[in-house]
Amino acid sequence: MNNRFINFIASLEQQGKTAVRYGIVIVFIWIGALKFFTYEADGIVPFVANSPFMAEFYNHPDQYKKHINPEGALVTANHQWHQENNTYGFSIGLGIFLIAVGLLVALYKVLPLPSLVASMLVFGMTLGTLSFLITTPESWVPHLGDSEWGFPYLSGRGRLVLKDIVILAGSILTMSETAQLYLKKLKSK
Repeated sequence: MNNRFINFIASLEQQGKTAVRYGIVIVFIWIGALKFFTYEADGIVPFVANSPFMAEFYNHPDQYKKHINPEGALVTANHQWHQENNTYGFSIGLGIFLIAVGLLVALYKVLPLPSLVASMLVFGMTLGTLSFLITTPESWVPHLGDSEWGFPYLSGRGRLVLKDIVILAGSILTMSETAQLYLKKLKSK
């Protein structure tokens, strides 16, 4: 392989850090904005209802299985139940929080300490999201008649959650980079 090309690749560390940071920003702002829509709020119900840390935000978390809406479908009776369950109120609150965290991660050069806290929140939230692999039965392929079910066979929901390992790693990088910037600004004062 050409050494000039390898040297070019070796010089991409800062661009990689920037890509990771703004990848997290895009994911948090985009997913946060989607939390304002019914289908997205409906989609997170199994995760929230089964979480020992989040179920209390719902009024009837133990009843969710009877009221699951297929993605993109509006079943009026289920929609009414979700309104009474606080599905939509919780989702909107979560959306606002995700957008705020995403914006703060982006503003690390202007607001390094709040951005550092936001990166710490990304880390903590991602650990919480990864806990859904343990708490949410829908994260695993159900027994439908063949031998490929349960652990290690991730369902669509489980595959979605597992990808958060990359965000967890990225948050460590953004925390470190932001802390370095914060400390540098303190020394220059």
